[in-house]
Amino acid sequence: MVRGLLNKLVSRSLSVAGKWQHHQLRRLNIHEYQGAELMSKHGINVPRGVAVSSVEEVRKAIKDVFPNEKELVVKSQILAGGRGLGTFKSGLQGGVHIVKTEQVEDIAGKMLGQILVTKQTGPQGKIVGKVYLCEKLSLINEMYFAITLDRTSAGPIIIACRKGGTSIEDLAEKFPDMIAKVPIDVFEGITDEDAAKVVDGLAPKVADRNKSIEQVKNLYKLFVDCDCTLLEINPIAETADNQLVAADAKLNFDDNAAYRQKEIFALRDTTQEDPREVTAAKADLNYIGLDGEIGCMVNGAGLAMATMDIIKLHGGTPANFLDVGGNASEGQVIEAFKILTADDKVKAILVNIFGGIMKCDVIASGIVNAAKEVALKVPVIVRLEGTNVDQGKRILKESGMALITAEDLDDAAQKAVKAAYK
Repeated sequence: MVRGLLNKLVSRSLSVAGKWQHHQLRRLNIHEYQGAELMSKHGINVPRGVAVSSVEEVRKAIKDVFPNEKELVVKSQILAGGRGLGTFKSGLQGGVHIVKTEQVEDIAGKMLGQILVTKQTGPQGKIVGKVYLCEKLSLINEMYFAITLDRTSAGPIIIACRKGGTSIEDLAEKFPDMIAKVPIDVFEGITDEDAAKVVDGLAPKVADRNKSIEQVKNLYKLFVDCDCTLLEINPIAETADNQLVAADAKLNFDDNAAYRQKEIFALRDTTQEDPREVTAAKADLNYIGLDGEIGCMVNGAGLAMATMDIIKLHGGTPANFLDVGGNASEGQVIEAFKILTADDKVKAILVNIFGGIMKCDVIASGIVNAAKEVALKVPVIVRLEGTNVDQGKRILKESGMALITAEDLDDAAQKAVKAAYK
């Protein structure tokens, strides 16, 4: 939801595959408590807090960290937005609660180990493995702050709004004039003038202006130094003691920077991710699960997009985006089939390979061996073209397997839709 808003604000186009397709995300997502800790290290004001994963840890945290607090904020930790308005499958309403200290143990216990469903998780929800206990601040004004990447200005852009803590999407739609956008020259970096424009966009009521400008500059420095693709704070707030505080923390990081951000990438929580995507990443495959019935295995992102589009054109829906790349081994092809067939919703598999660097005979051998190893129970439609295509077709033909071959992409898509929905 947040990503969608930022895309609109910085004029990013939606994928040509349509609204049913998830974006292939080029970023690591971390939990709020991890983001708050990272912000604190970079000189950004954050509430005092501690993450706990058991009732015993809750008791210890109250005793050691919050001995004099009368109220605490209890925040469920999942890698999805909309937690406050979410619902646990157990029936508990809301993934964020402000409660008296003596009630913290009870409410945290009802969150831990339970599945929270929000607008961003889908109906399956996500399991809460940790809760974040925070001091309750006396907030007198809530605003919105984000830094993301803008294709139009070819660099970072800071987005500020004088109202926050609620649905920023609705606010941007109804009151677009409230949204201030400040592009930053990536070579020059953020200037005092840039930071001042951001503070003017936030329009704080009591926070010291110079200190607020320094906080904005610290946030930008974190964004650049840590290779962020998104830094969002909703709300960034003013407290009764005239401080500007990041009362929330959502940070994403560029996967291409993993080699130089080892400490940050060590924070990755694979339990919050699609297990198929985790398995695919281990096999060096590009996979994104979708919600359709036709599994797709292709080589090349462009061909993947075209394949999903034409499936949709013929009345079907893709079950995934799976790009084996231009140099996949037979073993990777077998692993790809295992991932595809592990999805109970898949009713047919379409293999669409254009052999360039990737050789059609390698794909064909992988298909045959995969079919034997995973005991395929769904129709497989294969379209091969390019390097060693004749050898590849011969391997498929001599396998004795009931594979459906296709001459071109249109033919393959029609056969896949027919096979999946017959």
